[in-house]
Amino acid sequence: MSNQPLLGKSALVTGGARRVGRELALTLARAGADVTITYRTSHSEVAETVRSIEALGRRALAVECDVRTEASVRAAIAASIASFGRLDVLVNNAAVFESAPLDQISLAEWDAVFETNARGPFLVAREALASLRAVEGRIVNIGSLGGLCAWAGHAHYCASKAALHSLTQSMAKAFAPQVSVNCVAPGWIDLEGQPGDAAAHFAAKTPMQRNGTAEDVAQAVLFFAAGPRFVTGQVLAVDGGLGL
Repeated sequence: MSNQPLLGKSALVTGGARRVGRELALTLARAGADVTITYRTSHSEVAETVRSIEALGRRALAVECDVRTEASVRAAIAASIASFGRLDVLVNNAAVFESAPLDQISLAEWDAVFETNARGPFLVAREALASLRAVEGRIVNIGSLGGLCAWAGHAHYCASKAALHSLTQSMAKAFAPQVSVNCVAPGWIDLEGQPGDAAAHFAAKTPMQRNGTAEDVAQAVLFFAAGPRFVTGQVLAVDGGLGL
């Protein structure tokens, strides 16, 4: 694989303004792609992420988008294609993470998590499909170790990510042979603002004796975005062995 395997291509990262999404966008830009990032509330971070992509010599576009809404998703895809002329890689990263005892989750709380984590990737992929098929593109969904291993205090989150894993495999069958579809399922990823005791707890439980980084997730996404097209329908845990 060359240093810029995505040169001349265009990528879209939902929820790409900050945290892991930002690193996904920057990694795809370093690989040569022009990048569209969508955001909903990250107004203060999005301009800096755009500047960082442009500093790498790539074009960048930020589009406000609510992945739960058809009209908003349709407009975001149209804006990306209007700016860059094509769409080669879609990364469904936008998600919400919630904690609650299972017997105390309200119907509204349950639905809110599924609206973003499962319905969102479905809507974005559906709207992007024609453009992706035209260039034999890729879809990479961001799942979670929680979709592979049940967590009692995050049942709605875990169920939504398990649904996304299954949706990945359905997409891989339905969108073949033109589009490959895969999923990266991170374990504990160290991020700013997380409690240090929790980070230490998970690092001690992880066979690799550390927690993951946004770069670890991004490198897995890059593999699916630029690696063999014959790889499709896979859910790759990026967890240092935490789920074993």
